[in-house]
Amino acid sequence: MQAIFKTPKAIRGGIPLCFPQFGGLGTLDQHGFARNRFWAIDDDPPPFPTNTLSKAFVDLILKPSEEDTKIWPHSFEFRLRIALGPGGDLMLTSRIRNTNSEGKPFSFTFAYHTYFSVSDISEVRVEGLETLDYLDNLQNKERFTEQGDALTFESEVDKIYLSTPTKIAIIDHEKKRTFVVRKDGLPDAVVWNPWDKKAKALADFGDDEYKHMLCVEAAAIEKPITLKPGEEWKGRLELSAVPSSYCSGQLDPQRVLLGS
Repeated sequence: MQAIFKTPKAIRGGIPLCFPQFGGLGTLDQHGFARNRFWAIDDDPPPFPTNTLSKAFVDLILKPSEEDTKIWPHSFEFRLRIALGPGGDLMLTSRIRNTNSEGKPFSFTFAYHTYFSVSDISEVRVEGLETLDYLDNLQNKERFTEQGDALTFESEVDKIYLSTPTKIAIIDHEKKRTFVVRKDGLPDAVVWNPWDKKAKALADFGDDEYKHMLCVEAAAIEKPITLKPGEEWKGRLELSAVPSSYCSGQLDPQRVLLGS
């Protein structure tokens, strides 16, 4: 990625955090402000009800600055645990709490804007989203139902899938590798690839880099999360890469999806 490492520009690639707004669905800049802020290491976090045995982890915290409250007038604490398992699994747990002392609730949308590296986008298929309804951002967010056995890619894609399963598989035929996305508290899933024309129009995106990337994002978009003062929301993402085995010339995504 030809990412620009200069504030206030968002860094292209990795896993940007879209909060408190996904995309342009509100009055803030694209994808909100959390991905453009400096976070602090939280040396004394409240206990996480997650299994961190045999995992290396770091806890980060983000609180609103004066600048943030001018554009989004709410008090919050965003705590993020980044954990790495012994097998290379990556776990991200976000906890967002309303710390407003004036009794005001707030609502937000959210996404882990995960970029995956793939060998060739035309050789990739996504399992787990078939037959689901989606909002098509390329057609004024009209609602459609996904057809076919799996998602494959032949042109620009920018869709928000609704009421998605907790597990999605991204199968890379050429690398014989499957990314498994597991998620909790995140009912939606965004699938994005800019394809050739849009890639050329993006200053921080190489002209041909669309061939080697795919975004599949665990998200909460269709129904914004609303928190009353003192309430907390948790959204968890786990990413793992597993070898894909061929069976009669085809990868067997069901073994991945069923966890066997």
